[in-house]
Amino acid sequence: MPDMSNILNTIANRTRERVEEHKQLQPLDELADLARSRAAMEAGIGQAPVDFEQALRAEGMSFICEAKKASPSKGVIAEEFPYLDIARDYEAAGAAAISCLTEPYWFLGQDRYLAEIAREVSIPVLRKDFVVDEYMVYEARLLGASAVLLICAILTDEQLASYVALADELGMTALVEAYSEDEVPRAIAAGARVVGVNNRDLRTFSVDFENSLRLRELVGPERVFVSESGVSTREDVARLEEAGVDAVLIGETLMRAENRRAKLDELRGRA
Repeated sequence: MPDMSNILNTIANRTRERVEEHKQLQPLDELADLARSRAAMEAGIGQAPVDFEQALRAEGMSFICEAKKASPSKGVIAEEFPYLDIARDYEAAGAAAISCLTEPYWFLGQDRYLAEIAREVSIPVLRKDFVVDEYMVYEARLLGASAVLLICAILTDEQLASYVALADELGMTALVEAYSEDEVPRAIAAGARVVGVNNRDLRTFSVDFENSLRLRELVGPERVFVSESGVSTREDVARLEEAGVDAVLIGETLMRAENRRAKLDELRGRA
């Protein structure tokens, strides 16, 4: 288990070790060349990843639905994890995008989940992981991701700007995640066009639903605003809609639902 006094730092440190392990198997230069070649080839034949940003700019609240087997705070959420069936359900229910965990130790994610889901669905797929190195951005592109998550709390300003630009270069979108009032300007300065505010403090994993509402105005109307974590009811979604939130990322609520399509309809207010 991670150090519960600062879960985020514990996971980020283990992720840095994981990246170094991957680099021993495939050097950065080789991976970068493959990712750039794939991006150029797919752009040339009109098969670039589906545009994550544009999907979230659709009229009304957009739902990013998460495929997640476990979490540090809740342990295993889904003993059975038919991730392709889950992805198909989300797409059929009208999800704007799918978030797929690839962190293997505390979320029990795998890279192949993302690669297979991206091949299976026609909506964008976000690589949900703790990106600590450009290596992981290149990996995301080769796995078929349309977007990558960048967390302000574990990246420097220089890294944020560099990885946002790299995602753009590779034909992906960066979802830049802030938690506190001082992190939102950092996300904007890095060039983020999609800014997420996490209602969960990743240091302790405590949840404060009001966090998105407090920070909404700091992001401004020109960027896509995503509320992440702690959204479980139609009333929660309605409050976010009233605040002008563009999209919501929902994981555990949908993963625990007996009928994911019906639950998403309920959250939309269609039930």
